[in-house]
Amino acid sequence: MEPRDHELKRELAATLQARGELGPEYESALIDSFLEKVEQRLDTTLDRRVRRHLAEQQVTAARDPRSLRAPFAAGISPGFAERFGFGVVSLVLAVPLSAIGAANAGIEGLVVAWMGIVGVNAVHAARSGGLFRQRARRAGPASEWEGG
Repeated sequence: MEPRDHELKRELAATLQARGELGPEYESALIDSFLEKVEQRLDTTLDRRVRRHLAEQQVTAARDPRSLRAPFAAGISPGFAERFGFGVVSLVLAVPLSAIGAANAGIEGLVVAWMGIVGVNAVHAARSGGLFRQRARRAGPASEWEGG
């Protein structure tokens, strides 16, 4: 057992002893106090683990910058989440924009709204590398002699 486990056991024993001395009317306050101490300990442990993990990632990245791309080796590009999120947001906003366009200008307003939505998504896809560049990167060289 770690020394911290003994501290926690002592805190629990002290809380139970205090409950015995003070009575059940203070039970909720004593439990809240004990749980707060447990929560602080968990927070400290979690913070330490996160810092250790981040430090390990920084050391790994400093040694080999290509390791940052390792999670994306499975076929998911780093910009996928951004493009996916942008697409979802534009589709969610398309509903009220379509309603406003159709209500105010009829079918012409609906067409203009959707042309704007498609245009914004096309510009975003072109600026973020788009689908065509991702396919070209994943395909790799056509033979062993191209690109080593």
